Amino acid sequence: MESSQYASLLAPINAFIHCSTPDAWTQQAVKKAHLPVLLIDHCNCELKAAQSAMYLIRKYAVDKESGDALLAWLKPFEDFIYRKQGNWQELADHEKLNKSMIPKSGTPYGQELIDKMVLLIKEELHHFYQVLEIMASYGLTYESVGSSRYARGMLRHVRTYEPQALIDKLICGAYIEARSCERFAKLAPHVDKSLGDFYISLLRSEARHYQDYLTLAQKIAGGDITDRVQFFGAVEAELILSPDDDFKFHSGIPKVA
Repeated sequence: MESSQYASLLAPINAFIHCSTPDAWTQQAVKKAHLPVLLIDHCNCELKAAQSAMYLIRKYAVDKESGDALLAWLKPFEDFIYRKQGNWQELADHEKLNKSMIPKSGTPYGQELIDKMVLLIKEELHHFYQVLEIMASYGLTYESVGSSRYARGMLRHVRTYEPQALIDKLICGAYIEARSCERFAKLAPHVDKSLGDFYISLLRSEARHYQDYLTLAQKIAGGDITDRVQFFGAVEAELILSPDDDFKFHSGIPKVA
């Protein structure tokens, strides 16, 4: 994988994250018994990524009318996941936002935040649908799964005052996207070709997502954020390298009996 055409995408990601995925996680992840939870959790991760990006737009960049339009955009996906309403095949009709987002006054970074996050949401919702398609091809149906400690472990270090809270959230988003990209690359050679090809297809967008988050964090901070980036890198690495009771897409080293 590292010597392939994707090496140029993976090199900055591997330099950004503070550790590689441990072999112990990969060895568990490629077991067929873990395929359902891996795909279901991946599905959840795509929706959560869209929700997180939408939250940032609604909280920091747009007025209530635009915020309501964003909520309506996401509603069919949330209805399917949380309320068991509708069917996944119909979600392809809801992947596009049909209203232009205009930043509210007083947000100098508002338009860039909107532009980057709306594109991210579109891509994450499309990936969400693609994972559901793949699950169907394996005869798997969506089931609710609990959240992992990973995102919680990152976000609990976010500062509580602005704009530092927004900067920290963006840095966390960068690490989550970068780790996703690294794990897709780790998994791709060891799974069925169709699934491996799908993981490889995600690398380009995921690689750009982490860079978009970092670019926004830097612009909003208006100064050097290296220390904060390094801080969250250490937090993220600790979550990846420490033992984890619950196997998930972003979990740490599995505790195996």
